[in-house]
Amino acid sequence: MSDPDYLWNKEGSDPEVEALEQSLAGLKYDRKAPDLEQKPGRARREERPPPEPRPATRKWDRRAPLLVALVLAVVGGAMAFSGIKAKEAQVRRGWNLVPVVVAAVDIPEGTVVTFDMISQRSVPEQFVTSSVVKPDSASYVVNQKVLVPVQAGDPLLWSEFETTRATERLATRVMKKARAITIDAGKSTSVGGWIRPNDHVDIVGTFKDPNTNESVAVTLMQNVVILATGKITGTTNVNVIPENQRDYNNVSLLVVPEEAELLVLAQDLGALTLTLRNEDDIDVIEERGRATINTLLSGERTRVLQQKRFNTIQVIRGATGTDAKGAPKP
Repeated sequence: MSDPDYLWNKEGSDPEVEALEQSLAGLKYDRKAPDLEQKPGRARREERPPPEPRPATRKWDRRAPLLVALVLAVVGGAMAFSGIKAKEAQVRRGWNLVPVVVAAVDIPEGTVVTFDMISQRSVPEQFVTSSVVKPDSASYVVNQKVLVPVQAGDPLLWSEFETTRATERLATRVMKKARAITIDAGKSTSVGGWIRPNDHVDIVGTFKDPNTNESVAVTLMQNVVILATGKITGTTNVNVIPENQRDYNNVSLLVVPEEAELLVLAQDLGALTLTLRNEDDIDVIEERGRATINTLLSGERTRVLQQKRFNTIQVIRGATGTDAKGAPKP
């Protein structure tokens, strides 16, 4: 009978087990058991060599050239764009379009221009000079005769027209039984050069009183019409006259023959100054006074005239004048 302890601690006996051991005795391994090698993947964690530390700036070192290249590309693109825009502005300078008057149809030589014959077109600014007719001056060329043929689409030039200045005669502006007379009148004696043809003026003369030998200023004439300033009349096309020829040193007045005599004598005896009137003011002073040095020094007349000015003139900021009744114009 087998002993159960024989299998575990070799105590007692077990015939069956003993017989099995004898039959397997030839297969017994009598050498030292080899040591088992551990695979690399199974090495203990503590035995693995620590990884080499990676420099903290290694990633930045790789990206820095890319960032620098990107910044340079952006700056270069901005500079190139700015240069292109500057060049474009330089090229476009002078090419801004401005309107001018052009011929709408072919206009033969000697034709009197009408509004139906002209039109408006925009051209580059650099091609527009003072000799080209602008839209705001179109009325000056209407009813004017062209001296040369003009083709449809051509800009109109002042030199192509027969000006009224070349053909006008001052005599046609003088009424029957009236006279035209010219007096010296620079800027200081013509309201700073603001007097224009068809304006109404008073004429003030300054003389020496033969009795007292003192200076006297007196209003010689009132509400006198200006026929011309220099060579410019009310019908002259001012646009065809160079700006340096628009100034004047004399004016022509419309007077009656007896007034012309007074003006000739007054110019010989003293100096004449023009005062400008409102175009609707046609009143005249019946009792004409005069100013002397005593008038200036005493101040009595000055006070009276000051009160008159306050009662007559309304100083309104922005007002352009008064109507015939003395009320300010809108």
